[in-house]
Amino acid sequence: MSFEEEDEAFEHTLLVVREVAVYKIPPRSTSGGYKCGEWLQSDKIWSGRLRVVSCKDRCEIRLEDPNSGELFAACFVNPGQRETSVETVLDSSRYFVLKIEDGRGKHAFIGLGFSERNEAFDFNVALSDHEKYVRREHEKESSAAAGEVGDDTHIDIHPAVNHRLKEGETIRINVKPKPTSGTGMLSAAGLSGPGKPKTVGLAPPPGSAKIRSPLPPPPNDPAAARRTSGNQGVDIKENTRRGSDSLSDLSPLERSLPSSTGSGSTKNTAAGWAAF
Repeated sequence: MSFEEEDEAFEHTLLVVREVAVYKIPPRSTSGGYKCGEWLQSDKIWSGRLRVVSCKDRCEIRLEDPNSGELFAACFVNPGQRETSVETVLDSSRYFVLKIEDGRGKHAFIGLGFSERNEAFDFNVALSDHEKYVRREHEKESSAAAGEVGDDTHIDIHPAVNHRLKEGETIRINVKPKPTSGTGMLSAAGLSGPGKPKTVGLAPPPGSAKIRSPLPPPPNDPAAARRTSGNQGVDIKENTRRGSDSLSDLSPLERSLPSSTGSGSTKNTAAGWAAF
C-alpha cells in the first residue's frame, strides 16, 4: 500500500455543502481583516460543492465539481493553524477567506460564500470538531506513553489483600453501654429515668396544720401566767353559768308537783330535792 492510499484509507468526511460560491478578492486593504462588501458580483469565479474531510491530524476543505467530482481547489488546515487558513470577514457571518495551495509551495486567497447562515454555522462546527478530535488523540498518546514508563519504573510494595470474610467467619463487636443520667425536666423534678424513683417532698397547703411552739414558755413568764389565769376565770364562769342553767331547768318541775300544807311537807320536799 502506497502513502497516498494509506492517507485515503483514514479520510473521514465531516460536512458536505452542495453549492457554495468562490470569489476573487482584492488584496487586504487594512490590517483589521477582509470585508465581503468590497467584493463585486462580477468577481464570482466558481460555484460548486464543498467537502470538509478529516485526514488524521490535518483537515482539508475541498472545492469539487458536483457532477464529476473534479477538484477545483483545496485548503489545508494543519493543527493550530486554523486562523491562518480560514479567516472570517468583518461584515458577515456567511463569508470566509480561504488560503488555497497547489501542493508545490504556492498559495493564494479566495473568497468563500454560503447561501444560508445554517450552512456557514455547520462549516464552523465541522472545523471545531476536527480540532477536538486531534486534541483527544494527542492526549491518549501522551497518557499511553506515560503509562508505559510508569509500569516499568513502579514497584508495588503493598500487594493487594483480600479483606472479605471467608465462609463460616463472623465478626463480634462489643459495645459498652453508657450510664443513663436524667436531664431536663426529669432531673429538675428529682426523677432519673427508668431507675428507682425518688420521693418528692412537697410543702403542706397553708392552714392545714396548727403552728406549734417548739419550746414551752418559762415558768416565771408573767405573760404566760396572765394567759393561764384568764383561761381559769373563763372556765369558772362557764361552770357557774351551767349550774344556774341546770337549776333554772328545775323550776317547772317544782310547779308541776302537788303542793302540801304545813312546813313539814315543804321541808321534806326541799330535803328530797336537795338529796336528789
